Amino acid sequence: MASRDPLEEEFREFVAARSGALLRTAYLLAGDWATAEDLLQTALTKTYLAWKRLGGIEAIEPYARRVLVNTSTSWWRRRWHGERPTEVLPERAGLDEIEQQLDRDALWRHLQALPARQRAVLVLRFYEDMSEAQTAALLEISPGTVKSQTSRALHTLRKRLGSEAALGLPAEPA
Repeated sequence: MASRDPLEEEFREFVAARSGALLRTAYLLAGDWATAEDLLQTALTKTYLAWKRLGGIEAIEPYARRVLVNTSTSWWRRRWHGERPTEVLPERAGLDEIEQQLDRDALWRHLQALPARQRAVLVLRFYEDMSEAQTAALLEISPGTVKSQTSRALHTLRKRLGSEAALGLPAEPA
């Protein structure tokens, strides 16, 4: 059996180690698992094509996340966002967790309605738990823009959710 290229082996190790986390981020950006898988596949393909010039392994994941965000934004601009037919209706949540599920669904619907950059900032800041500086660096925007986009997005969510604002959104600054 022929020996494999060491760069290809490094890429395989990266995919094995980080694809789960990248898929979850892709899901939050895209809104459904099928699109998230396509988005991740595209991001990993682009990452593989750039693998040699990316250098050290610490530069790979930020690059892959940036490709996810850019590709998601690009796809969002091109795609029709109407109804999506489905063959199987989702099962209902259990009675003991119905309120939590309804709150998550309401929050998710409102999150999907945000502009792509605001949604990306919220996903990176609160789901990926990145700092303002890390988010700014990843999105190639200023920390002030991260703050303003976060503030606008949270304000919009609070306004849309009204009395449901107790869904775990960060408190407004005093």
